[in-house]
Amino acid sequence: MHISLKSLLRTPEGYLFDNQSLKALIVPLVIEQILSIAVGAADTMMVSSAGEAAVSAVSLVDNVFVLLINLFAALATGGAVISGQYLGRKRPDVAQKAAEQLILFTAIFSVLIMALTYFFRSFILNVVFGKIEADVMSGCTTYLMIVAASIPFIALYNTGAALFRAMGDSRTAMFTALFMNGINLVGNSILIFGLKMGVAGAAIPTLISRIAAAVLILSLLRNPKKIIHVSIPFPLRLDFPLLKKILGIGIPNGLENSMFQLGKILVLSMVSGFGTASIAANAVSNTIGQFQILSGAAIGFAVLTVSARCVGAGSYEQVRYYTRKLLLITYCANIAVNLFVLTVLPYFIRLYSLSPEAAGYVDDIIFYHAFCVMTIWPLSFTLPNTLRAASDVKYPMLLSIISMWVFRICFSWLLGVQFGLGVFGIWVAMTIDWLFRAICFTIRYRGHKWEHHA
Repeated sequence: MHISLKSLLRTPEGYLFDNQSLKALIVPLVIEQILSIAVGAADTMMVSSAGEAAVSAVSLVDNVFVLLINLFAALATGGAVISGQYLGRKRPDVAQKAAEQLILFTAIFSVLIMALTYFFRSFILNVVFGKIEADVMSGCTTYLMIVAASIPFIALYNTGAALFRAMGDSRTAMFTALFMNGINLVGNSILIFGLKMGVAGAAIPTLISRIAAAVLILSLLRNPKKIIHVSIPFPLRLDFPLLKKILGIGIPNGLENSMFQLGKILVLSMVSGFGTASIAANAVSNTIGQFQILSGAAIGFAVLTVSARCVGAGSYEQVRYYTRKLLLITYCANIAVNLFVLTVLPYFIRLYSLSPEAAGYVDDIIFYHAFCVMTIWPLSFTLPNTLRAASDVKYPMLLSIISMWVFRICFSWLLGVQFGLGVFGIWVAMTIDWLFRAICFTIRYRGHKWEHHA
């Protein structure tokens, strides 16, 4: 169906989400992303006062934890999509039951993952990270041992946030993120600057803030006035038929997200081999890069919420309408954000205690990354959320596995090591991966196979 720009600006009568509803959904999501990334940037800047070795240590370990966080976020997405589809079908009772099953399974699974992280800590530190300098290794060990304890809590927080978004309530998730990040920021200020605790000073507030956020958001889900809420007493029995539906989306989505992050982890050993300046530049570029995609990431959550509800209502005409509308918003937002980032980039780099060599790497990477975010990123990351909301998750999963190994891994080695582009070559390989994904997702979306999976 052809949709004109005029119709995109004015929502047709009878559609599920008018412009005001979309604004109420998207704005808190954007603010939440800004808070999360701003605190991450503040963490890096605070840790940088302890030297490049500390920045490198936190960055290396965070890549592992981001992999785990993405895994649980994907699982939460599975539950949120199923709940959203049932809300679209006017079945809030089943939506609530799906939410409870998601919380129970997440709690069990996250404790298991935490235990495995501690058990395999030697493998992570010595094999995954490769050969790194002694002071970096010391920082990695400290950070991993403390932050690993937060795995169940960040998993439960992500679950609660996803369920609130499925209800169209992104404000609650935003305020909980504000609460969590506020604790983290104050704790960092006290422990890093006040008590000079270095890497440990960044790790301890992370643990405390995630515990507090999980407790808060689960408490808020007990409100019986919410369409989706937690029953009292909480059911402690797994409903395997319903859980199978959740995992049917969550597992492929988790594997897809994990493949994306695993690709970053596997190339860390290449980055480590380029020296401390490259590791630090990669860490700072990752932080700034998160600012570059923050608006797109936020709107991606909105695509999931809106599309799942429309899929549940059986209206794929609305699914396609909102997908194009939200894609247009994503492109406009990405362009505006990246032009701003490039304008303030010289001032941003000065906030970090980087060597001239590392600062030069960051400048090159961020300019290149901005161009790709403004052109390729929405089709690679925003568009496939429509497929996931329609339960078409196996295609994105298989595509991501293939793309990760062929482009992210092989091209990183080819461009970074063989062609001598160093850390910049790693980022080029990443965007080649984006381009391949964008082409394939566009072709899939323009067809109709994905409309028969819900």
